[in-house]
Amino acid sequence: MEKEIPLISNSKKRAVRAAETALDKKAKDTIILELKDLSTIADYFVICSGDNTSQIRAIAEAIQENFSKHNVFPLGKEGLDFARWVLIDYGDVIINIFDDETRAYYDLEKLWIDAPRIPVEEHKK
Repeated sequence: MEKEIPLISNSKKRAVRAAETALDKKAKDTIILELKDLSTIADYFVICSGDNTSQIRAIAEAIQENFSKHNVFPLGKEGLDFARWVLIDYGDVIINIFDDETRAYYDLEKLWIDAPRIPVEEHKK
């Protein structure tokens, strides 16, 4: 049996990997919120923005491709048709990829103001 790849062996590592993959696709304002002590929805939210629908789709596709290489598949995904807010649900990690207007409207960061932020390597820009 093949050993699980440490890169995505726990929810925090998956969240960081998703954020780094988004940054590789030039995502903006990428943050990770730790929700595990605040909600049963997920352990982590990854939130980022894209400049346009093509970039938002590219970010979503890159994350899914990266994870699928390690046999990690989403439980669900929404929003790819219009790509204003794409949500990819990995159970313990939920990826939210927004356009600027939709992100400002829903303001998840404010909704989860008490959630600790996990640092993301911004040098990938």
